Amino acid sequence: MNTNTELRFDGRVAVITGAGRGLGRAHALLLAARGARVVVNDFGGSHEGEGASAGPANDVVAEIVAAGGEAVADTNDIGTEAGCHALIETAITAFGRTDIVVNNAGISRWATFPEADADNLERTLDVHVRGTWHTTRAAWPHMVEQQYGRIITTTSTGMFGLPANLAYATAKGAVIGFTRSLAVAAEPLGIRVNCLAPNAITRPSENLKKSDMGAASRDLDEARLAAMDSAFVAPMAAFLAHESCDVNGEILVAGAKRYARWFLGVTEGWLDDGDAGTALEDIAAHFGEITDPESYYIPANLNEWATRFMSHLSH
Repeated sequence: MNTNTELRFDGRVAVITGAGRGLGRAHALLLAARGARVVVNDFGGSHEGEGASAGPANDVVAEIVAAGGEAVADTNDIGTEAGCHALIETAITAFGRTDIVVNNAGISRWATFPEADADNLERTLDVHVRGTWHTTRAAWPHMVEQQYGRIITTTSTGMFGLPANLAYATAKGAVIGFTRSLAVAAEPLGIRVNCLAPNAITRPSENLKKSDMGAASRDLDEARLAAMDSAFVAPMAAFLAHESCDVNGEILVAGAKRYARWFLGVTEGWLDDGDAGTALEDIAAHFGEITDPESYYIPANLNEWATRFMSHLSH
């Protein structure tokens, strides 16, 4: 049982993309229930990015309003730069500010390599990467002016290896790079940027065959499916969106009632301290030491990594 003081969002405005269904809907309902005014963005297309409908966004707004909250619907396509800027304008027009941006919208076009063609890649990048980029960029000046903001991006554990959907995994990898780099710029501005990796049954995963997920996922029973409800991801998104959360540049995994940190680590590696130059045979001989995970560190940013990686040169 949670005995902590309730964390609320009174006075805050949250923009959530892809909020008409699944994860985005869960994020929107939770933030609204805690007092946030919410812009529910959803283009209303299929999980592959086809078609459009105002229904999903309007339905979630109706849920929020019926529960006593405040929300407006937005149906702009965040797969376009103009749509992203129009979305933030919706927030400013309706509520006068933007405090929280949850970049949640996504599509998924399952294809193996080399069948995954240019259109598959580009449309996936449009929504996941360019949509995250342009929506955040549109909100950025408002957050800088108010010296406050919380930005959440959405990655995927598909990054660990997802052969049946390379475009999706590629896009989600790009989102991690965006998050880590923007977090460095955000630090002195009162803005925090973090990444969320959901573990849930989502629309992008709904066409995934169990055989593509590996042996561990072939025997999913009803209890496990219930545990992978989007409602178990939303609390982490809400925490990252809260003013009391001061973490920055982190990747958090959430779902199935488990919450964890996913980090980028570097092994201490092997240092060639000889004078003859490094031969490829030296790499082969020391490869176990180079890749040994028993000794690693977690750089906060590029400068910290470079300082440590080349520390032997400063002696």
